[in-house]
Amino acid sequence: MSRLIVSSFGISIDGFGAGPDQSLDNPLGVGGPALMEWVLPTRTFQAMHGAGGGETGVDDDFAARGFANVGAWILGRNMFGPIRGAWPDDEWKGWWGPNPPYHVPVFVLTQHPRESLVMEGGTVFHFVTDGIHAALAFARGAAHGRDVRVGGGVATVRQYLRAGLVDELHLAQSSALLGTGEALFTGIDLRALGFGCSERLVSPHATHVVLTRGAASVPTAPGAPAFPVRTQPGSTT
Repeated sequence: MSRLIVSSFGISIDGFGAGPDQSLDNPLGVGGPALMEWVLPTRTFQAMHGAGGGETGVDDDFAARGFANVGAWILGRNMFGPIRGAWPDDEWKGWWGPNPPYHVPVFVLTQHPRESLVMEGGTVFHFVTDGIHAALAFARGAAHGRDVRVGGGVATVRQYLRAGLVDELHLAQSSALLGTGEALFTGIDLRALGFGCSERLVSPHATHVVLTRGAASVPTAPGAPAFPVRTQPGSTT
């Protein structure tokens, strides 16, 4: 069965995955864009947006890993757009323009039905009104054995964590201190859910932590860290 993963999820030092007051002008909330500054210069991000070049290194490695072997995505409605309540029409087609970066089926959690939306590049948005388990079943069927990635937002990731359905969680912790916003782990006991830290890598822009369900600490020599730690001294363009 395909894994359910969360990848490249930006988080602040104080544990917020989005800032307050999300809106059309602030889709990640006030201060939220600082959580994703690590990915913007990467070669993977630049290629997604039709640009050349970009930095390689730890940040780009993680950005690229987030798309490898992904056969379907799940998004909360807030990740698809700022509209609330019943869909007034079919004008809103997402934040990304006619060719979104997914290129596979995407299942959007909502309480309001809407016809599937076919976009360029192989992305098809399907709107699921039956909850997180139904969305996961649809996504796994569409993924054909590949991974299913939960793209967010915070509330959606929390629902899947609480349900014990997430297999792997990659966090990119920035140096931002938001103070308020959407807290990712409040009331969630990751140890009780069976997660262990399987990887930690540091770049100049973020600390990357991979939490894997069922993972034990990597055996190391006495006094050494219990998981791989590598600091990226620089990056190339």
